[in-house]
Amino acid sequence: MTAETSRYADFENLQRQALTLRREGLSLRQIRDRLKVYNNDLLHRLVKGEPPPEWTKRPNAKDDLRDRARELRTRGWTYDQIQVELGCSKSSISLWVRDLPKPERKRTPEEASEIARRGWEATLRRREEERQAVKRTAAAEIGAMSERELFLLGVGLYWAEGTKDKPHARRERTVFVNSDPGMIRVYTAWLDLLGVEPERRKYCVMIHETSDAGEAERFWGDLVGVDPSAFGKTTVKRHDPRTNRKNVSAGYRGCLAIRILGSADLYRRIEGAWYGIVGAATAPDLKNRT
Repeated sequence: MTAETSRYADFENLQRQALTLRREGLSLRQIRDRLKVYNNDLLHRLVKGEPPPEWTKRPNAKDDLRDRARELRTRGWTYDQIQVELGCSKSSISLWVRDLPKPERKRTPEEASEIARRGWEATLRRREEERQAVKRTAAAEIGAMSERELFLLGVGLYWAEGTKDKPHARRERTVFVNSDPGMIRVYTAWLDLLGVEPERRKYCVMIHETSDAGEAERFWGDLVGVDPSAFGKTTVKRHDPRTNRKNVSAGYRGCLAIRILGSADLYRRIEGAWYGIVGAATAPDLKNRT
């Protein structure tokens, strides 16, 4: 027997065994392990023509949508119509029905464009609902916050957004600037926790010259519970015509700067606490974290 005849005989023998195992309901992986055939190409050739057992077919969460999309396509529906009806993406529809014949065009380009617009709006609404649902769930998971948690959060918040001392320029003073009302509310709650008296807190608004500085001062004053007349002089940023500003919406109110008088000791406490957080977060014995 020649080498070529031997190889052919070995393949036929393997194929008979593989087909027998396949008909007994074994998966490709089980056949591979049973016959010690680790070449995927050869393994597929051995069972070619023999359908896989039902138990190996994984259910697809989108099977119903796909079947419905195919049904609508055979009735002459366009991708846009199917998208509006099912609320799924055009890319998925295309994948599901690409082997089916195209329906005859029965509407004007304007009508088709309107249908596409409605389909996209439906998709955007669905995405927004999913986005908001995730946010609501995450917010609900926070629950009540302990004083320690607020303290640690405030230290991190300040170290990210507050002014910091530099070796080449000693500035041990506490100044926090931000445009997010939520950040300001958390920061002022943190100052309350630390016992920083209201009379030591000095405020001023920093805003672009094309915005309403008076309205911004009133907004920030209401937020922190201080009459705007007590604010320091507003810092106005001049407009550079070469730039394309993005912060031009009705909700833009500039930034609020909060400076604490006599705050060198407070700054040192913040810096020390931050280094303590860094050390704790990078400690090798993570099991002892509380």
